[in-house]
Amino acid sequence: MKVSSKVHGILDYASVLFLLLSPTLFGLPEVTSYFTYALGGIHLVLTALTKFELGIIKVIPLKVHGFIEAIVAVALVAVAFYFDSIEGTIARNFYLAFAGVLAGLWFLTEYKVKSSD
Repeated sequence: MKVSSKVHGILDYASVLFLLLSPTLFGLPEVTSYFTYALGGIHLVLTALTKFELGIIKVIPLKVHGFIEAIVAVALVAVAFYFDSIEGTIARNFYLAFAGVLAGLWFLTEYKVKSSD
């Protein structure tokens, strides 16, 4: 079963909210918290600029959005181990889990827009 672009957009905005709340919810260390806020902001901009049903400005093709998410998912594994070395296992585990969720969403998404945008 593939996730539609509209559902992907909903999950993207939910991910932004999750990232922005995570430092408080999980008691993330200082550097990890700053990175998490920045990642949430960047993900918000990416989602808002994507050409799909829930995009606001619609300049980034959905396939490019997907490519960026795939690269970020892989990069977050390295980030997780970096944070482990400077701030401990909670930071590592948070980013390993988030990388896995992001990779799973990338794998399950059908990167085609259903509407005539």
